[in-house]
Amino acid sequence: MKIIFMGTPDFSVGTLEALVKAGHEITLVVSQPDRPKGRGHELVPTPVKEMAFKHNLRVYQPEKLKGKLAEEMIEKTEADVIVVVAFGQIIPKSILNMKRYGCINVHASLLPKYRGAAPIQWAVIDGETESGVTIMKMDEGLDTGDMLLKAGIPLDEKETGGSLFDKLSTLGASLCVEALEKLEAGEITPEKQGETTTAYAKMLTKEMGYLDWTRPAVELERLIRGLNPWPSAYAQLQGKTLKIWAADVCEEEQAESTCGEIVKVAKDAIYVACGKGTLKITELQLQGKKRMDTAAFLRGYSLEKGILLG
Repeated sequence: MKIIFMGTPDFSVGTLEALVKAGHEITLVVSQPDRPKGRGHELVPTPVKEMAFKHNLRVYQPEKLKGKLAEEMIEKTEADVIVVVAFGQIIPKSILNMKRYGCINVHASLLPKYRGAAPIQWAVIDGETESGVTIMKMDEGLDTGDMLLKAGIPLDEKETGGSLFDKLSTLGASLCVEALEKLEAGEITPEKQGETTTAYAKMLTKEMGYLDWTRPAVELERLIRGLNPWPSAYAQLQGKTLKIWAADVCEEEQAESTCGEIVKVAKDAIYVACGKGTLKITELQLQGKKRMDTAAFLRGYSLEKGILLG
């Protein structure tokens, strides 16, 4: 097939590479504009742009797809289908059905569950036991198009947003190649999502990571994993930000303790009272310091029972 590929972040890279290896002709790669990063505010190319250049592919980076110039660029570029993977912009109606097979999206959830911007992280935060990828034909709604192909995987007990991201990126790449082959062969029957109530995976913010110790330990432990590596979960320790990277749940209650109170300091863990149960912190990072396991942290930082984490 001749393909226009739209994508921006790391999650999109695997699919672009898989399509190239499968022998498809990528006639145009559309990605978000380069953005300034770091102290020097130098423009940094998107991961998809970098991969496109490795394969000598033509790249187009419009500020907005909605507009005459962008639409004309897509229209005049020869293609059978537009493949969209975490592009980061709404695709205008005028583009959705511009090519023979329309716009095909690689979505990181088992639709109709988790429509929205952050399906990977919310699956972990909500305690799902399974996630996956849906190849969908895009329409004007938010992840509401007809489903073409789906594949699921179980979540590990200690799955993080980062580890699931990597797994679904790989799965999405292979599933997209399979879907295009079957689509071209006429072997796919699109399936409507219907109007079933679905969890909406809203965009993540840094503020979401601030730990509310009145919540059950089991919820906080899932939040810590879901927000790892970004935006990360954190608390306040003696006026400094303390990122929590890994923790376990202890079911025993601390009846006489305040939520957020350190109830025990062991050689390799800090135990904090929660609204229900106790959180055993095993990996952390104090503001200005490196990420480390709690045992290493406690060798250089003295903590006592009774200290409150904000």
